Amino acid sequence: MEWIVQLPILFFSVVVHEVAHGAAALRNGDDTAQKAGRLTFNPLPHVDLLGSVFLPVFCLLSHLPLVGWAKPVPVNPSRLARGRWALWRVALVGPLANLGLGVAAALLYRVIAGLPAFFPQYQSTLLKALLFAVSLNVFLAFFNLIPVHPLDGSQVLGQVLPRGARRLYERHKPYGLAVLMILISAGAVKALVTFPSLLALQLLARLGLIW
Repeated sequence: MEWIVQLPILFFSVVVHEVAHGAAALRNGDDTAQKAGRLTFNPLPHVDLLGSVFLPVFCLLSHLPLVGWAKPVPVNPSRLARGRWALWRVALVGPLANLGLGVAAALLYRVIAGLPAFFPQYQSTLLKALLFAVSLNVFLAFFNLIPVHPLDGSQVLGQVLPRGARRLYERHKPYGLAVLMILISAGAVKALVTFPSLLALQLLARLGLIW
């Protein structure tokens, strides 16, 4: 029954991720997401059938780490100030938002764990939920940095490549979702995501924020 707690945390985390993209785009001159009503923490406008429903269920049934994404906010690159570097920043801010949520959850975990015992069962459940929020958001940050379309990593990498190499690299976009599902099913996520996530969690533990 842990999914009853985990799914709302997942939904909130991916919504924050997308709102961060939209806010960064607005700050850089593109109000497309704002006009589309996507700068909201209401989860309904952000629901994506694949990333918000199918993939989390697939992960739960396959006993894989719970991951997912919300419907990508619309961004018009031609309206962004300073061109491709603005798009690079808009792409990168989503994973950074998840890392920020992870650190915030770790700080809250440390505060609550240090309080005198109050309703021990409730406190234990809250600490487990916060620890999951830390792990999930760190995992989501690195997951979204996988350089495969439609994940943010494809834009982060694509914008730093020379024009010719970028055009060649972007040819994978029509097949990105298939490539991503193959990577997940083949266990490649462990090398690309789990390993750096564990290093980040170990760092938080060394800092005394989680245990």
